Amino acid sequence: MQAVVAVLVLVSTITKVYGAPQNIPAMSDQTVPTSGLDIQCLDKSVRPQADFYRYVNGGCLEKIEIPGDRSSWGSYDMLEEMVNLRMQKIIHSLAKQPQRNSSGGQKISDLYASFVDTSTIETIGLKPLASTFARIDAITEKSQLPTLMAQLELIGVTTPVEFDVHQDNKDSSHYAIDLRQSGLGLPDRNYYLKNDDVQIKAIQKAYQLHIEKMLSMAGETNASDAASAIMETETALARVQWDSVDRRNVLKRYNKVTLDKLNALTPAYDLLDFLRALGIADRINYVILSEPSYFTGLSKLVEETPLATWKSYLKWQTLNSYAPFLSARFVDENFAFNDTTLNGIPQPEPRSKRGIDLVTSTLGEALGKIYVAEYFSPKSQEKADQLVQNILITYKQSINSLDWMSPATKEEAQKKLAAIVPKVGFPTKWRDYSSLVLGRHDLVGNVMRANDFNNRYYLDKLGQPVDRSLWDMSPMTPQTVDSYYNPGTNDFILTAAILQPPFFHPTADDAVNYGAIGALIGHEISHAFDDRSSNYDEKGNLRNWWTDEDHIRFNEKKSALIKEYSAISPTAGHFVNGEQTVSENMADNAGLSVACRAYETSLHGKASPVIDGFTGEQRFYMAYARMWQNKTREKALIEWMETNVHSPAQVRGYVTVQNQAGFYDAFDVKQGDPMFLSPSSRVSIW
Repeated sequence: MQAVVAVLVLVSTITKVYGAPQNIPAMSDQTVPTSGLDIQCLDKSVRPQADFYRYVNGGCLEKIEIPGDRSSWGSYDMLEEMVNLRMQKIIHSLAKQPQRNSSGGQKISDLYASFVDTSTIETIGLKPLASTFARIDAITEKSQLPTLMAQLELIGVTTPVEFDVHQDNKDSSHYAIDLRQSGLGLPDRNYYLKNDDVQIKAIQKAYQLHIEKMLSMAGETNASDAASAIMETETALARVQWDSVDRRNVLKRYNKVTLDKLNALTPAYDLLDFLRALGIADRINYVILSEPSYFTGLSKLVEETPLATWKSYLKWQTLNSYAPFLSARFVDENFAFNDTTLNGIPQPEPRSKRGIDLVTSTLGEALGKIYVAEYFSPKSQEKADQLVQNILITYKQSINSLDWMSPATKEEAQKKLAAIVPKVGFPTKWRDYSSLVLGRHDLVGNVMRANDFNNRYYLDKLGQPVDRSLWDMSPMTPQTVDSYYNPGTNDFILTAAILQPPFFHPTADDAVNYGAIGALIGHEISHAFDDRSSNYDEKGNLRNWWTDEDHIRFNEKKSALIKEYSAISPTAGHFVNGEQTVSENMADNAGLSVACRAYETSLHGKASPVIDGFTGEQRFYMAYARMWQNKTREKALIEWMETNVHSPAQVRGYVTVQNQAGFYDAFDVKQGDPMFLSPSSRVSIW
């Protein structure tokens, strides 16, 4: 793995460069604090100066066998598995206790029961989709497609147009609806267009055969021809779609179009009919078209493609979207392609785990409310809140020292930083699911009603006051092992589920908490000032608050970071997409750098405690690398690099520390060591 440029701030010069630090209290209240590190994972046959990631994780990586139902296994996966077992316990407990019919507990129990009711599922076969197939068969004109596709979108079927309701990017006091490109069965447009990639060519062939088999199982008499036409249609959609880099450009994607101008852009696809079918045409006067040229291309494609092909395509997408909820033969074939062929996973998860995933994605906050009450302690929240405040204090100090940001821009940056709202643990308001109707023996009907319920939850926000207290970044729930920054609300979420080892240890020494969850907190805060979210002001509006000179200096550093990450090849023949991942790479480096400063400041000039033979500074970086411990199947790794905005876990755990001045001091890394990166090659952003 090759070195990349990143953030450089000498920890030893904190006071000189940043001025007198504000008071950051130590968080550990133990007389003899524990380390919080799993020393058993060390590979002492490797020098930390040679391969730090391997040194920290090698002992466990050698022993890891990726479970047969997983594409990877590492820190996140292990924590998700533990959370999953807790939720299974909750659901089984609910099933044993009488619940009120309208209660969240009853709905959780009913939905889960319908998923594990395999007897009913096998008996009814495809009958639950019959009415949807009939609706598709009933259309006689292409002019009916927008209405039909909107109806299918509401129940969770993939179509060429998807919608998203959120705060208007240029008026964050109002909700707006975005219309976006969609409609592909493969993970990304590259899977249709990279015809020089042997592995992707093989996937294209396998996908067409998969479509044919699924349609044949559903009773399609001419499945081969239908599959060929569907593949051609999806490939044509891929050609007019924007790539992942263009989709990152928030300014380019903000295209406000009044309703009276819509159909001039898409004459063969009536977007007004689409909005009417969603039930919102009379409540809005404009939409945001995320990719205008895509919609122009879609209109031409609708005009050129026979209606019979569109019907076959929509039947396929219905079948594909609902395959996980059908009888075993459809579930098995769906798994064989989407999990084995695409990600190399040899066996499916137990049905119980898949049922929990469904409950979480459908009734996330209802289940999350119970999860928090049983498994999230007030002490954990108190410690996490304190750590968040310490990181925010350090960011306030850091902004004033930035060499690429002008005084005027620093003033705006401080204003935005002060307005950031941390949301730690769980929502202050819980969603109301009382109107959602679920039954114990109607899985597909439950999923359709739940999809419609959740979609209308967002559509109903149009025309309503904005409530910034909500956790509306689906699928973020308290039991999701994740964190997230939202530029439209200028807040970030730190879930209850991620506030556990190895990310967070309430009773451990401060070093590991700053190095792990502290770096993640720093990561999320840094997004407020990255190449995308820095286009938003403190209220969440798209507004340029940078000077032209600031942009030039920042883009120079960004370009260097893109170049360095693009040179990294985690698996033969496939490289990290530096442009696609640049925001997350910046955040990794900034988050770790600021967390290091916060930890050093919290020591108040005292030497860090030595625990398990390691100084606090050493354990800080070890905790960070430990957080990214991961082993991934090759096919899954390739898909990750094609579609994900994050670099692979091993890249994040290896490269980020390599670019921190404090790491060199902590482990005495010198020129000639494989981990050494010359100071002139390191990019100082934060």
